[in-house]
Amino acid sequence: MSKKQVWVVGHKHPDTDSVCAAIAYANYKNALDGEMTYIPKRAGSLNAETVYVLNRFGVEAPELVTDVGTQMRDIKIRRTEGVSSHISMKKAWEMMKILGVVTLPVVNDHKLEGLIVTGDIAKSYMDVYDNTILSTARTQYKNIIETLEGQLLAGNEHAYFVRGKVVIGAGTPEGLASSVASDDLVLIGDGEDAQLLSIASNCSCMVVTNGYEVSEKVMQAAKEREVVLISTPYDTFTASRLLNQSIPIKYFMTKEDIIYFEEDDYVDDVRDTVAKIRHRDFPILDENQNYVGMFSRRNLMNAQKKKLILVDHNEKSQAVTNIEEAEILEIIDHHRLGSLETMAPVYFRNQPLGCTSTIIYQMYKEKQIKIEKTVAGLMCAAILSDTLMFRSPTCTEADKDAALELAKLAEVDAEELALAMFEAGSDFSEKTEEEILNQDFKIFHAGDIDFGVAQISAMGRQELDKVQKRIEPKLERMLGEKQIQMIFVMLTDILNESTYLSYAGADAAQLVASAYHCEPSEAGVMLPGVVSRKKQLIPALINVLAER
Repeated sequence: MSKKQVWVVGHKHPDTDSVCAAIAYANYKNALDGEMTYIPKRAGSLNAETVYVLNRFGVEAPELVTDVGTQMRDIKIRRTEGVSSHISMKKAWEMMKILGVVTLPVVNDHKLEGLIVTGDIAKSYMDVYDNTILSTARTQYKNIIETLEGQLLAGNEHAYFVRGKVVIGAGTPEGLASSVASDDLVLIGDGEDAQLLSIASNCSCMVVTNGYEVSEKVMQAAKEREVVLISTPYDTFTASRLLNQSIPIKYFMTKEDIIYFEEDDYVDDVRDTVAKIRHRDFPILDENQNYVGMFSRRNLMNAQKKKLILVDHNEKSQAVTNIEEAEILEIIDHHRLGSLETMAPVYFRNQPLGCTSTIIYQMYKEKQIKIEKTVAGLMCAAILSDTLMFRSPTCTEADKDAALELAKLAEVDAEELALAMFEAGSDFSEKTEEEILNQDFKIFHAGDIDFGVAQISAMGRQELDKVQKRIEPKLERMLGEKQIQMIFVMLTDILNESTYLSYAGADAAQLVASAYHCEPSEAGVMLPGVVSRKKQLIPALINVLAER
């Protein structure tokens, strides 16, 4: 039995800490817990700095997940085996009784060909059909033998009855001769003469009823004429009544406009669709359109929510889409308490440190779990990134101590790593304005005001000035796209420890002027010593908004 999965995921527009913390914490949990499998994920595109870090330490990027809503793959699927379209209606009915289902999927080479339901079987029994229905449906003789619990005495059971009608071999020899035509299927009793006469009339199949013994002469004649000869224990009336049950299900199954769903479909969407349909069971296909299984409305009620651990955030606006549909097990963060609510108590570790990876480093130490060289490198890079190489006011001695210890474990020079990371992250030449703005973007709430803050860092002002000219014309449009009232962009010079703040929105200039006690400027303001969004910008803006 496979272990249940738990996804460890950071915020949208992930930075280096968000991604590295997810990888490091998943590794930590897998070392502690053998009951679950913990898998790191990312909720957005990677920025250039993070790509550099992952490549440097030879780590594959976590898989992208953009929505954690409950999907069809999360429900309990009935793994009903697909059946061949050639099986008889009788066999299909028997399988339904054994499996306790009302629908069977018809599958060929993993592809869904059709569906057969109990209503189709009832129709085949109750509707009136003429005596050519067996050949019209191209019934295999093997089906007839199986349905009549018969025995093959001559001929090829794998051949098909494709022409002719069903005839009851009764009456005078003259009457029988006139009623049996070439290629017919004859149900007949024990009269040898009548049996030989039917064969002489070039019937394609003869069914001897009541288990009567068939003479060697008749069997020889059947072989010479290539007639399929079958013996059944049933009497003629019962055999004629059962015969239509040997028709292959492909003749009655639904082949067109089949309503099916895929594993990636979201349960809420599926629920809305099936509510309008009278069917009880529906097939599920995988991404390659291969048949997977069946589900009913009842299965939708027992869907298993995705299990998540959140790192480096606890704001709903920063979380992956449909976070309210997931089961949050833990939150590991270093930001202010946000708007995220959980249905049940969770393990929540939040410390006023400069980086989530510092918290995770402490947890490794507390549980005395060995930190592998690669994981140490990732956590070290995350701390250097979040603390701007120890220059950010959010940086604590615990962050610095952790980063230097991790650098030793990873066998890297912390300053060299930091400079290489920041240089990689400062190359904006190949990025669009939208990619630059979204690479480290977060939305915050204060009362009824929603505002966004992007931070763009570089090793010097020259590169930032180029970026500023590119992104400022895009800010007004971004307000509408993000559905926020104000947007702020921190253009942070790491080496000189300063930020030029650009903004857009009706009250943005006045808000910044009030927060930093400077003259309002529509062009933007230079903020010496300000490098931290979390500690120096967000509190200042929210305090002013709270006083309004």
